[in-house]
Amino acid sequence: VQLQASGGGWVQAGGSLRLSCAPSESFFSFNVMGWYRQAPGKQRELVAVFDLNEGRADYPDSVKGRFAFSTDGAKNTVYLKMNSLKPDDTAVYYCNAQQRGKSYWGQGTQVTVSS
Repeated sequence: VQLQASGGGWVQAGGSLRLSCAPSESFFSFNVMGWYRQAPGKQRELVAVFDLNEGRADYPDSVKGRFAFSTDGAKNTVYLKMNSLKPDDTAVYYCNAQQRGKSYWGQGTQVTVSS
């Protein structure tokens, strides 16, 4: 399984970006998909998780109300819309998919938020 992530870039604080992740097979074959991020010198952290069986997303408090996970079945793509971005959101963002006990990662896309 391969996950192709894209959509990162540079934005000023308060701005928005949308990340995309296109898996090499139907995302309906996965149990869970999510987005993680890793800032320099910090551990990778979860920013959005989507249970494909229940159709429900969850977010940590640090991004709740600002980030939104969505899917497009026709394009076999999942998204992370990020609003009201802050400099603390600067990180490499990774798409993740879980299937039958295995975890798959995309290549990461850089998001830089300037103050």
